Amino acid sequence: MAPIVVARRVTGGFALIDSLKRHGVEHIFGYPGGAILPLYDELYKAEALGGIQHILVRHEQGAAHAADGYARATGKVGVCFATSGPGATNLVTGIATAQMDSIPMVIVTGQVSRAAIGTDAFQETDIYGITLPIVKHSYVVRDVKDMARIVAEAFYIASSGRPGPVLIDVPKDVGLEEFEYVPVEPGTVKLPGYRPTVKGNPRQINAAWELMQNSRRPLLYVGGGAIAAGAHHEIKQIAELFNIPVTTTLMGKGAFDENHPLALGMLGMHGTAYANFSVSECDLLICIGARFDDRVTGKLDEFASRAQVIHIDIDPAEVGKNRVPEVPIVGDVKQVLIDLLALCQTKGDRVCTPNQTQEWLHRINTWRRDYPLVVPHHADSMSPQEVIFELATQAPDAYYTTDVGQHQMWSAQFLKNGPRRWISSAGLGTMGYGLPAAMGAKVALPTEEVICISGDASFQMNLQELGTLAHYGINVKIVIINNGWQGMVRQWQQAFYGERYSSSNMEPAMPNFEMLAQAYGIKGITISSREELPEAIAQMLAHNGPVLIDAHVTRDENCYPMVAPGKSNSQMIGLPEIVKSEQVEPVYCSCGAKNLSNNFCPECGTKL
Repeated sequence: MAPIVVARRVTGGFALIDSLKRHGVEHIFGYPGGAILPLYDELYKAEALGGIQHILVRHEQGAAHAADGYARATGKVGVCFATSGPGATNLVTGIATAQMDSIPMVIVTGQVSRAAIGTDAFQETDIYGITLPIVKHSYVVRDVKDMARIVAEAFYIASSGRPGPVLIDVPKDVGLEEFEYVPVEPGTVKLPGYRPTVKGNPRQINAAWELMQNSRRPLLYVGGGAIAAGAHHEIKQIAELFNIPVTTTLMGKGAFDENHPLALGMLGMHGTAYANFSVSECDLLICIGARFDDRVTGKLDEFASRAQVIHIDIDPAEVGKNRVPEVPIVGDVKQVLIDLLALCQTKGDRVCTPNQTQEWLHRINTWRRDYPLVVPHHADSMSPQEVIFELATQAPDAYYTTDVGQHQMWSAQFLKNGPRRWISSAGLGTMGYGLPAAMGAKVALPTEEVICISGDASFQMNLQELGTLAHYGINVKIVIINNGWQGMVRQWQQAFYGERYSSSNMEPAMPNFEMLAQAYGIKGITISSREELPEAIAQMLAHNGPVLIDAHVTRDENCYPMVAPGKSNSQMIGLPEIVKSEQVEPVYCSCGAKNLSNNFCPECGTKL
């Protein structure tokens, strides 16, 4: 028999905070203001009782990114608060970041009183309307009796199916109004018409098995959906059972052990050469929780043009959106792979032999040997890649957040992350994301090492969150890859805009980041040579508290390989020259370059 629930008279603000606690919320990132004060008043009382903590950020965007980082690190729903008007609009970039990357969040905003809505009252903004295109769902609480139900629905929607952010806008008088409160427990809501498909169609799973059984050059292409579903174990089983190489998207990093012999690293615009060549030459592409994003595919009509496609995704809107698959499977990635593995067991000796892909793997290993990722060593400066490689060496198991730009791509190339240990804004490409996201991850996982890799331009977008680190003693380590530029912007201006460096030089008025950290009471270190690097990283990791390293690196280093806009993945620029011991008849490209691989020109990427 279900327990009898007795209603009690409370405010709308109490109902919201109590409902959050019932849904397992232990941390809220936020910034108060007039319209949301009724909720903060109840939060004050709840904090005094224990079990929930508010983290006061220094800017509302920091609250959204911190909740996002919290969610990515744990798989739980992240929660942030902001007041009406400018407080709510300051969340917009963080909400869009979470929506693009399918991150479960519940965003609570204050609003002017119900009678004042639509009157252009002080600090009134229609945040419900503003955010409609960038949320999974949204609510305005107009009846206080709906509060508990709305919170329960918001958590269910945010975390089920394809995850995403859900907005709850609470008018000030709703937070103050008293009513007879009956809690709504997690998992008890039912939403007619909202039933995400979890189980894949058995016939489609069987069709996928048939294609995998007959493929000689298969490739697993794994995206963020695999991380969200927690499917890394099943992906490893599939890869090893069929002997299939695995490449991941920026969002999919960590879904497959990057030290595994079958791992090819990231594909796409700045992916490894061997991943990009593999996707161009495969005969079967198995897409798991990815969406054929333009930064992955390059020229779409030439992406995996020789391959049949299996596409597994929980969102039916993504299946066939950019590439029509031969075998579409809508369902939870983990559950579909479990069912596929069960089917393989029933097939027994009909599963393909490990030797079936040996020729294919040998070809990929040739590419891996000929086109490795290279860490440059300059005579007069320290390269950015050296810094990231040293981090990977000294802290291989850390949770890493990044900002956006060259440092992000180098980090994706050289770090080998476990599941959920790679936290980066992928779809929206949000500068200023790294520090607050690291803050959220560290609050969620206080015993884990959390390192933010940023750029000098990105870091200045949300550097005020150093104050939050200092306030709460959040032990985040920050490494700024400082080249004095908006690095990726400079690289594009050099390559595609005739070296016209318009507004991309950040060196004028660059702050002293070491002194800035010290101003917040945080340990700061400045380095500019490889001789200083190992000891600085070791000092940073050993220090009990937040640390900022300002690493001055080569100013004009470019991030390669690179797929130029409008080119196919096989047409990369910046590939290393192949050095072979045997004599090979040289092949000349139309651009005038000499090519010894007999495959692709290392200068312009043209297929020979």
